[in-house]
Amino acid sequence: MTTFDDREKGFERKFVLDQDQEFRAGARRNRLLGEWAAELMGLKDVGDYAAAVVKSDFEQPGDEDVIRKVFGDLSSAGVDITEGAVRRKMDELMGVAREQIAKG
Repeated sequence: MTTFDDREKGFERKFVLDQDQEFRAGARRNRLLGEWAAELMGLKDVGDYAAAVVKSDFEQPGDEDVIRKVFGDLSSAGVDITEGAVRRKMDELMGVAREQIAKG
């Protein structure tokens, strides 16, 4: 095997690792978002709601399904919040989730 082949395999392994970490960070972010929303709605089963938010991410590619669920649930519960505020919180929590995943 040549040095070029070794480098190529190394890049492939790094790509797979990066993708795995990003997937895990997205799931962690969704859980954190669900916990945040559950507290705003005054729910007692915070863990159950957070799990439902994580599960909602598998409906469609991208984040729109999660935003639609959380914003819709918050609005239905009478929480005065904008969709933009939910998006900003989601972005903020992605940074937190990436840090948590990186720390292990």
